[in-house]
Amino acid sequence: MSKFRAELFLPLACAGACAMLAASEFMDTFKLNGPGPTLQVVQTAEDQHHFALLVLAAFALGALLVAVLSGSKPAATAVAICGAIALLIFLLIDLPDAGKVGTISDVTFTQAKAEPATGFWLELTGALVLAVCGTALATLTPEQLRTFGDSLQGMRPSSRYRGSRPAPPPDPETKASDEGKSTSSREAAKTESG
Repeated sequence: MSKFRAELFLPLACAGACAMLAASEFMDTFKLNGPGPTLQVVQTAEDQHHFALLVLAAFALGALLVAVLSGSKPAATAVAICGAIALLIFLLIDLPDAGKVGTISDVTFTQAKAEPATGFWLELTGALVLAVCGTALATLTPEQLRTFGDSLQGMRPSSRYRGSRPAPPPDPETKASDEGKSTSSREAAKTESG
């Protein structure tokens, strides 16, 4: 089994960022704490951006696979664009709501403060890592991108570990008899044509 290779860090970091973004969509983004010891309401990522980050993460992961397996620079650029869009969503939609105080219900007029929850921090980390590592990936040449795919294929067990063996060399007697058969068939063809 081969050792972990340092050059795999960049695509693995992008894949990890995609996983973080996808996971953040199923977590609470804010806890709305009002007066008193009890938690009033939680606000999920679905409430904030309707699974947009999940779609972005899936697209970025697909583009990442295309980039490293085929050496496609446009696919690597798509990974960087997905990271930039995820970061913009965080900066424009979620960050302004952090620490905001407002009314939860129009009936009771309960005031609450939006405090960042686990999904908020996971979204921030995933968006930053995908934007930075995706941009670094987009600056590589197609040959450099292909080396990632080659490294991934090199991590697979070789055929000798799976029990298959190379084909044995041909037997000299079998080869001689095959040559004799082909010579006799040529002579027969000449006789028939003559």
